[in-house]
Amino acid sequence: MNYYFVWVRSSRYHGSGPLTYASSSRLPTGTIVEVQLQKTVVLGVVSGPTTKPRFQIKPVTRILDLPPVPAHLIKTAQWLMSYYPAPLGLMTQQLLPASFSDKSLGLPILSEFTVPDLTALPALTAEQKSALEAMTERDSYLVHGTTGSGKTRLYIELAARAVADGKSAIILTPEISLTTQLADNFRQIFGTRVIVMHSQQAPAERQKAWLDSLRAKEPVIIIGPRSALFSPVDKLGLIILDEAHESAYKQEQSPQYQTGRVAAYLSGITRATLVLGSATPSVSDYYLARQKNKPIIKLTQLAQEHMHADTEVVIVDRKDHSLFSRSPYISLALVKAIEGALSRGEQTLLYLNRRGTARLVMCQNCGWQATCPNCDVPLTYHGDNHQLRCHSCSYHANTPSVCPECKHPDVIFKTAGTKAIVDDVQRLFPSARIARFDTDNSKAERFEQHFEAVRSGEVDILVGTQLLAKGLDLPHLSTLGVVLADTSLYMPDFSAQERTFQLISQVLGRIGRGHVAGRAVIQTYHPDHPVLKDALASDYQRFYKRELAEREQFMFPPFCYLLKLTARRATIKSAAAATEKLKDEIIGAGYHVRVEGPAPSFYERFQNKYQWQLVVKARERSELLKIVESLPAGYSYDLDPLDLL
Repeated sequence: MNYYFVWVRSSRYHGSGPLTYASSSRLPTGTIVEVQLQKTVVLGVVSGPTTKPRFQIKPVTRILDLPPVPAHLIKTAQWLMSYYPAPLGLMTQQLLPASFSDKSLGLPILSEFTVPDLTALPALTAEQKSALEAMTERDSYLVHGTTGSGKTRLYIELAARAVADGKSAIILTPEISLTTQLADNFRQIFGTRVIVMHSQQAPAERQKAWLDSLRAKEPVIIIGPRSALFSPVDKLGLIILDEAHESAYKQEQSPQYQTGRVAAYLSGITRATLVLGSATPSVSDYYLARQKNKPIIKLTQLAQEHMHADTEVVIVDRKDHSLFSRSPYISLALVKAIEGALSRGEQTLLYLNRRGTARLVMCQNCGWQATCPNCDVPLTYHGDNHQLRCHSCSYHANTPSVCPECKHPDVIFKTAGTKAIVDDVQRLFPSARIARFDTDNSKAERFEQHFEAVRSGEVDILVGTQLLAKGLDLPHLSTLGVVLADTSLYMPDFSAQERTFQLISQVLGRIGRGHVAGRAVIQTYHPDHPVLKDALASDYQRFYKRELAEREQFMFPPFCYLLKLTARRATIKSAAAATEKLKDEIIGAGYHVRVEGPAPSFYERFQNKYQWQLVVKARERSELLKIVESLPAGYSYDLDPLDLL
């Protein structure tokens, strides 16, 4: 009898070490098995042999006839547990699908592999050629390419280079909605080698994609969001994070990893080339690349060599109400720009990073405001189903026709969301074909389901949130309206200015890409704010220098590591007391850290409990790991948070 350590794929297993099982067969490390955990059979992966224990153990239930999980993935998961501590059962969920059906296991192995053919692609620009010549070493590169400069073209060349070397490539995108466009671009060259994996696929489709990756005998191209980084490809030669600055690359559930850091480790142990691509790199990534003397590849010129390169930008001051005589949300300048686009058969994108119809529902008579009974945050009104909804805990209720407090009928709806913009646009342009894309879309309404229709020009006006602000190349899109440029600017967080710069820069990048002349109308209450000026001028360096100086002054990343500690309790008093007690324990333990707080969390009440937090800053990340390891029960933590909200 042989004995093995097995990592079990189950959220019910909270231990940090593997479990031991017996098998009469010899099992290589990485073997995928089914084992019994309590009374349930779950998937697991063999992490190595062990000696016979003194206690009675269970046998392996089933050995799946599959190649082993690649050793570099197991090694990465082991490192991940030490860098972003989490239960082993959750960590194993990154490595294996939830299950395999007999039907999926019986599907034929991917055997036809397209020979990459780049001849149909447009010729490389001089700048792209220089970039490729500078990226010959297996190293990590920051590609700082302005929107429309042809970063995807660069990615395809690098992927072809990897395939020619017998290596696979993983191309990550921050949003599932962007996988369709990216996969289409790569399929034109790599055909059957392209495998798409994401969480919104049907279980059978996702199982097939995972198995195709594991069993492929030749190099493949994996495309997907952050979870695709753990695809079981055997020989890995290239990892690309497109739009690398995006917050979606931070996993909010345990293990709360930052994809860029995991990708850096994975590329290091596989000797794969790592590329972080962005028109607006994060301040931390840019600073670290400079400090470590890593190559920063700059692309400043449009890849499309057409006459329509410049974008005409109009700034509208939201404080001047005379400019909004036809609509409370859409200025006269924007109305005129939309009319022009419609007359030319071109598309318009209206961007507002707020969902719903109204973000504030209140009584003008007594001041009552609709708030969530569980979270104390304002409820958002959704006019399409006449409901109030909490975007934190999903509480919902019918919209009252009179004030619940004073019974007065004067209940008003203010602070528009995307649904209100759609209603107003339909009133102003009744014959226009309008589509809204945000996280309130049903499965059938999601952008990836309508990508071809949007790309071909079958939609005249797109209304949406940040889902539409990044990565898209729509040839018919000429006009951009930023309904309110200030939505994230004054959030009480160290990342607010960076986030605003990135969002405005990215959404401006959807037009003026060389297809048609670009026109942008930016509506803002603060037309002279330096962040908006930098974004509109595409002046990353000026923004970077100012933001970096502020981060250094107030000790924020990249000049420290962050740990956010949160206590959730039944009362404000107990939550405040718990965080105060934890602060005293941390200071008393003598860690080399700075502790700020306690203070109420940005969302002080969540799911009927009160949240208070501490922010711990350290020059050495190991100090924060010590705190996490000794953290008492009843507290949650987030290592390397992107914000402190």
